[in-house]
Amino acid sequence: MAPGLFDAPVRLSGSAFAVPDSGGDDVVESQVIIGAALFRSVYTFIEGRLDTASIRLLPDNLGDYSDIVALEEVRYREGTVPRTTTYGLRSDGLLLRWTTSSAGRDITGVAPGFASVKAMVPISKTRTYDTFLANTRGGALYTIHIPTTSPMKPVVKPVRTRTWQGFEFLLARKCGQQGTLLLGIDKDTQSAHLYAVGHANGTATVIQGLGKVPGTFSDPAYFRWVPPIDPLVGE
Repeated sequence: MAPGLFDAPVRLSGSAFAVPDSGGDDVVESQVIIGAALFRSVYTFIEGRLDTASIRLLPDNLGDYSDIVALEEVRYREGTVPRTTTYGLRSDGLLLRWTTSSAGRDITGVAPGFASVKAMVPISKTRTYDTFLANTRGGALYTIHIPTTSPMKPVVKPVRTRTWQGFEFLLARKCGQQGTLLLGIDKDTQSAHLYAVGHANGTATVIQGLGKVPGTFSDPAYFRWVPPIDPLVGE
């Protein structure tokens, strides 16, 4: 999201989905939290350049989102049946799930017990579940496997028990057949580190450090940039 795109700074952003329109231009959509409000951000890139006239910020849901500390939107399509699910983590550790249908968006699940989580990012999505990688203030790294059924009952598994507490943002993309390319961003040092994560298998998961990424990471918010086809098969 380009600096100065909106009048007020974005505090949190879900994945930004780039979808070609009928003319071949990329329409980019994402959910963003500005202050206490949730919006849908929409803008267009024409031949790789931002069309400033296309920028729209649409109220996405009524309510107060000031206590949301992590936000993510997951889109999955199998055949002609799409699924759009939004996850929000409250500061008190309550994980919320909203599911979008033709009738609108409704809360379809809540689960307590995630107060120690700093950042979370999707690494798998299927018709029946979504899986996140999450790090904690104590330094652990976990997978959070969330079936799409109700009531929502996440299954949490440890991947690592220490050294992961420094990252305020986690970003991920598919890597290889079943792996994940993971970027961790540390706001305190304004630095980022890259990892190749094997197929998630609890503490047996293979993680290879690929080193520090060049540059200064000082932006207030970061997000996943999602291509039209976004397979996530990390678990």
